[in-house]
Amino acid sequence: MRESVYLLRSGDDDDDAAASARLAAFLEAKTLLDFVAPKDLVAVKTHFGEEGSDGYVRPVYLAAIGSAIKQRGAAPFLTETSTLYRHHRTNAVDHALLAVRHGFSVAATGMPVIMADGLLGDEEVEVEIPGRLYDRVKVAAMFAKVQGLVLVSHFTGHMVSGFGAALKNLGMGCTSRKAKLIQHSTAMPSIKDGTCTGCEACTEWCPEDAITMDGGVAVIDQDTCIGCGECLAVCRFDAVHYNWGATYEDLQRKIVEHALGVVTCVRGRALYITALKRITRDCDCLGKYEKIVPDIGFLVSRDPVAIDAAAVDLVERESGRTLRELAFDIPARFQLTHAREIGFGSPDYDLVDVD
Repeated sequence: MRESVYLLRSGDDDDDAAASARLAAFLEAKTLLDFVAPKDLVAVKTHFGEEGSDGYVRPVYLAAIGSAIKQRGAAPFLTETSTLYRHHRTNAVDHALLAVRHGFSVAATGMPVIMADGLLGDEEVEVEIPGRLYDRVKVAAMFAKVQGLVLVSHFTGHMVSGFGAALKNLGMGCTSRKAKLIQHSTAMPSIKDGTCTGCEACTEWCPEDAITMDGGVAVIDQDTCIGCGECLAVCRFDAVHYNWGATYEDLQRKIVEHALGVVTCVRGRALYITALKRITRDCDCLGKYEKIVPDIGFLVSRDPVAIDAAAVDLVERESGRTLRELAFDIPARFQLTHAREIGFGSPDYDLVDVD
């Protein structure tokens, strides 16, 4: 069955306040939120950005989405999970404070921030799934308690999965620290000979202290490394090497099967919204912002696989370049293929241009 994916266009020069009002009006007019009932507790999952980053979905859009949910008499709240790497999002307190610094306050959005995986990222539930790699996956515990989920994703390139959008936001962003570790352990990096400048950025960001300096050159301990990709992301000198051909398929399978666990946990009571605005080569975990594609707008769908497929197609069509040319040379569409193979959504869709 082909799922509808709705496109609300919003270009580079569009005002955020006006575009967010259009998004709220669309959600209130459509039946896409029919799974929400009065007094439901509805998680609105997004990404608050990393310190110094400004590529994330702006708070005004989250306020609009929260308003549409409140129109149905429900109680929405913003949520996120802890990261593996050490920075401003490793625990619930620092993460919530970062969210407020980036404008995600109750006053601005009308919603409180409640972390889905507890204080330290270790609160989880196991969910049975019909996967190829797993029959059970670990999901952030709060998703077993809510009555609905609205997943707000920001489409970006990604140094490990090729791109990040709904599936990545579900599979990594809605799972516990243990689940993140299981997924990241697929890929192991190394340092290219003669390329390391000794800046030590990778040692600062490594969550497992797997990188040390030897004679002014970074050295990665393969026994300690979890393959999270942070060293690749923060290295400015192209000194980190991944054998993508040997790892990308396993990693994308893991992300997709964990994403299926989250959708199973919320019993399919979910809506997916993806921002095709401020699109960057790197994910919002990095404290830098460099736009690579003109703004396109917002996608809305009931199917996370269909919305991801539509997002990739639109980015490539509007830019005239492939995603591998725009961001990282990774066959990122494999995750869509694996989702189809395990019966989780479909990359076949009907694009409905609302304008």
